[in-house]
Amino acid sequence: MQPTTAWQAMAQRPLSFLTSSWPWRSLAYLGGGVLVGAAAVLFFALGLAAGLVLLVVLIGVAPLVGLVLTSTVVATVERRRLRLVDLDRVSDPHRAPEAPGLRGWVATRLKEQATWRELMFTLLSAIALWWLDLMVLGFSFGLPATTIASTDGETWPWTVFGVLVLLSTPYTVTSWAGARAAMARSFLAPRDRELGEELREVRASQSRLLDSFDAERIRIERDLHDGAQQHLVSLGMTLGLMRLDVEPGSPQDELLTRAERQLSTAHQELRALIRGLNPPVLADHGLVAAVEDYAGRFPIPVTVDLNLPERLPRKLETTMYYLINEAMTNIAKHSGARTAAVRGRYHSDLLVLDIKDDGHGGLDPAGSGVTGLADRVTALDGRMRVSSPSGGPTLLHVEVPCRFA
Repeated sequence: MQPTTAWQAMAQRPLSFLTSSWPWRSLAYLGGGVLVGAAAVLFFALGLAAGLVLLVVLIGVAPLVGLVLTSTVVATVERRRLRLVDLDRVSDPHRAPEAPGLRGWVATRLKEQATWRELMFTLLSAIALWWLDLMVLGFSFGLPATTIASTDGETWPWTVFGVLVLLSTPYTVTSWAGARAAMARSFLAPRDRELGEELREVRASQSRLLDSFDAERIRIERDLHDGAQQHLVSLGMTLGLMRLDVEPGSPQDELLTRAERQLSTAHQELRALIRGLNPPVLADHGLVAAVEDYAGRFPIPVTVDLNLPERLPRKLETTMYYLINEAMTNIAKHSGARTAAVRGRYHSDLLVLDIKDDGHGGLDPAGSGVTGLADRVTALDGRMRVSSPSGGPTLLHVEVPCRFA
């Protein structure tokens, strides 16, 4: 998956991270933090002084209330700044005013816990955070500049130290920016954190459902193979024994012939159903061989280009096979395509899959078929995108996290 936070970018792709935009975004975030924090210090100092002076004449409460409410502005700025290092949206926790006008807005804000959390964050930002931002920037850039500028024959070790500090700057700046952003989110969007935990639980539940469906599918396949299929074989033997007592060419012989044909058709359909529930080629040889086998039996020509370094983990392999199977079934039923293609690659712990057809397009992304495919992908913490303009072609793009043991 694409990283959504600076920390994820640094952890998932430590080398390509250096050439990405994340270090620069982190630098902009800390630089803006210094400016916002300095402005907050100035405003708090002026507002607090004015409030204390005017309190003597009983009108100092208004500046102090204004000081509290202004923290909501600082919080709004910080929520927007968070987008530099955290792409997940930070929702506004404030509710609509209970009454119209300024008085209603002020009364609502003063009764909200979110306002007082924002005041605490603004105080923390003014007292400590912007100083820490400045210290990190000073250590990352000021110290190397000082040591390199003062180089002479005796201080060269300090120059080497300064160069090393400068080279580690992207990681230093991003590490602190990620920690600062996590702290800000805990103050400014605690509900988002709760929703994140709930979302993780939902995804875990989806994963458990996939496991249970997989186990149930294997059980059904085994029951059909050991139960219904054996009964059909036994019935065929019984019909064969009955034929020994029937005159050739008699009406009973014709009925037996018809029954044997129907039995053969039922047996073939049952075998196809069992093979679809748990394809032996998938269990024995993996996803690539299973998809190639399925494509060879598909009613239209299918180009299969799956280049994987090794077999996928079992759950992912099974889910991807049935996703491809269902997508191809939809192509055969609804697209009017003459050809189709399945392409898959593995990049940086990510399985990327493209399923394309040259049909008439116009696929509804909100349709039940596409939604079912998207649910399979979401259960694996992946994502799916659909491109299907009117007139075609249709492209199904899937990205799923994948790590080989």
